[in-house]
Amino acid sequence: MITKLLIANRGEIACRIMRTARSMGIATVAVYSDADAKALHVRSADEAVHIGPSPAAESYLVGAKIIAAAKQTGADAIHPGYGFLSENADFAQAVIDAGLIWVGPKPSSIRAMGLKDAAKQLMRAAGVPVTPGYDGSDQSVERLTAEAEAIGYPVLIKAVAGGGGKGMRKVDAPADFAASLESCRREAKASFGNDEVLLEKWITSPRHIEVQVFGDAHGNVVHLFERDCSLQRRHQKVIEEAPAPGMDAATREAICAAAVRAAKAVDYEGAGTIEFIADASEGLRADRIFFMEMNTRLQVEHPVTEEITGVDLVEWQLRIASGEPLPKRQEELSINGHAIEARLYAEDPAKGFLPSTGRLEHLILPEPPGIEVRIETGVVEGSEISPFYDPMIAKLVVHAETREQAIADLAEVCAGVEIWPVRSNAGFLKRALDQADFVAGNVTTAFIGEHEAALLDTSALRHSLKADAAVALITRELSGIGSSYGTLRNELKFPRGNVWQTAIGLRMNGDPKTAVAFSFDGEPTEVVVQSRDWLDRYVSCEQTEGGIVVFDDGEAVLVRTRHDGTGQASAADGAIIAPMPGKVIAVDVAEGQAVTAGQRLLVLEAMKMEHALTAPFDGVVEGLAVSAGGQVQVEAVLCRVVPASKE
Repeated sequence: MITKLLIANRGEIACRIMRTARSMGIATVAVYSDADAKALHVRSADEAVHIGPSPAAESYLVGAKIIAAAKQTGADAIHPGYGFLSENADFAQAVIDAGLIWVGPKPSSIRAMGLKDAAKQLMRAAGVPVTPGYDGSDQSVERLTAEAEAIGYPVLIKAVAGGGGKGMRKVDAPADFAASLESCRREAKASFGNDEVLLEKWITSPRHIEVQVFGDAHGNVVHLFERDCSLQRRHQKVIEEAPAPGMDAATREAICAAAVRAAKAVDYEGAGTIEFIADASEGLRADRIFFMEMNTRLQVEHPVTEEITGVDLVEWQLRIASGEPLPKRQEELSINGHAIEARLYAEDPAKGFLPSTGRLEHLILPEPPGIEVRIETGVVEGSEISPFYDPMIAKLVVHAETREQAIADLAEVCAGVEIWPVRSNAGFLKRALDQADFVAGNVTTAFIGEHEAALLDTSALRHSLKADAAVALITRELSGIGSSYGTLRNELKFPRGNVWQTAIGLRMNGDPKTAVAFSFDGEPTEVVVQSRDWLDRYVSCEQTEGGIVVFDDGEAVLVRTRHDGTGQASAADGAIIAPMPGKVIAVDVAEGQAVTAGQRLLVLEAMKMEHALTAPFDGVVEGLAVSAGGQVQVEAVLCRVVPASKE
């Protein structure tokens, strides 16, 4: 049995693995970069080893440093988590060659499933249905263009070495194919070091269904049922659940049996996931579900499977890696209730979901009474969200007897999230969970795009938050003035430091009105408050430098007592501003060039994702301050678009 485990990862998954290892009496070793020196996973481990600078390419992706750390600390096994080196067959082999236990599938299995084109060919031979498309070796633009025409638009371009939503482009028309192919290849090369692609027919009503499989060294393979990961944005999962809504017993049996065949075809050991794309235009049917790819590792969304089966998948991984047989046979596994997970990210939905970095000065991840909630996180209040890694804050997981109850419970959890000054998608998640179509199970991978207006609309909530802000500001004044107001009764509670959970009641002879003027998220605002508006009003807020932050339904808004009028550059005056630190990888315009509204001006790469910056209106480019290859800081003015009328 493993006695000391090195986790070759960071963040929430490193903390998650350590928790199980500790329960099994296994000592743990963390590795960390400069950026993670004070991270939670470092503090949670029994030992920690520094492995290099902040960029992952110089630390977490350097296998030799990780193996050296294992040798240095006397670890006898390495768990890769997910991402980074988890699906790197060469690293897996190097771990084995170093005399260490690799907690994962055999390198040969990783290689067999590592490239999407080869994996699809292997699955065809194993009798697993695959999506119609092209996965040939001829990667010329001419051949790919011809194959796309033969498949019929829309088509999906996918990097053969891709994952995590990177290196994927949907193309709706022939005129867009060449540019999309170039962008896809560039992103794939940057993310995976391989710019080869395959083409797939775009399924018009697609659902993403995946099956958790597990194999051991004794030839046994089982499945732990399916998950539905259809709620996605830019091919990245946002909300996952198990079991899949609308899945009948016959279809479940067919898809899970296909997943087991797929695992057996590569002599699979350990935890893996077979991902399928389902054409849900006529509901879930076995003859309309196709193999997409296999992830030869633990998945981000594995907790929902654990919640419905009662299985600790990390414990199974450690036992299988130690040579033990599977702890349970197929007939001993069953589904209990419903589980759903939301990925809480440091990103700003109002700004195109751009990552938000900085210090988590205020962080509350609620655990409401009566709700079975599981929080997987690698941060605490005071932690830094770094620009070097995936900006996940936490996974919020809820288990309940029914899907409807699980959705309602998770929505309540998301509504209670409080994060500042880093922005988060908590409010967006809450609105997604509230959508009638989602509750009814009418979800495809296009759901977020189709409901984007409703999911981004915070107008009603902002109206309520303005009233909350007025109450909070008056409360702050009253708390400093005390009893001198005489007939005004002020009731305050301070249950957690300087966070104000405020229930306010005013009792006066008349019905006074108080006009409160303030700056609301940078916008000059005035709210007239009457005493009856204060009865039993509940406001959650945090005092911060220069004002108050008001929280509700997962959103956070900064309130100042007066408008500061900073005059900062913004898109409204044509300034094209870097939304985050990054590298300029393409400049499509020149100084003095005429552009039209929506035209792409340049492309910024950050966290291995490309962000296109476009013209806010018709005009002329002035003050172009960057060139391809240059690094820029957040809020740097990259250029301006001067309205055509000002030429």
